[in-house]
Amino acid sequence: MQQIRSFTDNETGRLYLVPTPIGNLDDMTFRAVKTLAAVDLIASEDTRHTQMLLNHFEIDTKQISFHEHNTEQRIPQLIELLKQGKSIAQCSDAGMPSISDPGRELVAAAVEAGLQVVALPGANAGITALIASGLNPQPFYFYGFLSRKHQQQIAELTPLNQHQETMIFYEAPHRLAKTLSSMAEVFGRDRKAVLARELTKRYEEFCRGSLEELIQWADEHQIRGEFVILVAGNDHPDQPADDAANLSLKEQIDQEIQHGLSTNAAIKLVAKRNQIKRQDLYRQYHEL
Repeated sequence: MQQIRSFTDNETGRLYLVPTPIGNLDDMTFRAVKTLAAVDLIASEDTRHTQMLLNHFEIDTKQISFHEHNTEQRIPQLIELLKQGKSIAQCSDAGMPSISDPGRELVAAAVEAGLQVVALPGANAGITALIASGLNPQPFYFYGFLSRKHQQQIAELTPLNQHQETMIFYEAPHRLAKTLSSMAEVFGRDRKAVLARELTKRYEEFCRGSLEELIQWADEHQIRGEFVILVAGNDHPDQPADDAANLSLKEQIDQEIQHGLSTNAAIKLVAKRNQIKRQDLYRQYHEL
């Protein structure tokens, strides 16, 4: 068991997880501004994007890039700085770190090293969309981004069809129509759903209806902006949801292969489901 108080005096530094606005800069909290100004270093998903935020609030703290492509290089550097007593703020381009954004691996490394990790509350697109959607806000199931390929989306959505909770997904504008079609194929075209577009921005918009109606809307309009897709849960599931937690990782992969996925696609899906690195699972599955 590990027990660490967040705000006790400590010779080591402290890792702050700082949410940033998802659109409207007024959603930046006083505490977040003070934290970014006070830390020794900011680990940013995109330093250019974060610099615009820092300029707006007249913050001159030094930045270092930290994104999905350099985690293996950066994490040891950041952990060493924390051990030396430096305070670090980690932030993504928008919203909460680690939620469909970088951060999870750094937090895990800091926890393993016994360092203090402090999460600041703030903007989150999924929860913001949920409470205004009109769908049942609790319980809910957050999934984030689906895979891009149709076959993989079907494999991911199929077990979700038995969920009775409202489901939350993220999607880019150029993939919206195809993703809605995949959802209709699995959930049924009559399933209630909501599209939340450009949250907190000038052109914020909610589209509510059946998946069939939302597909028609997407076909008839020029799709712009980032989307949150909310799908009502299944009121009458015909069978219990697949309890993958009772299967080993290898058994989960073999099960997805039996459902029609290639080995690599199955490994990618199971890695995402269990929040582990695809490369590590690949080596484990093939006993490399």
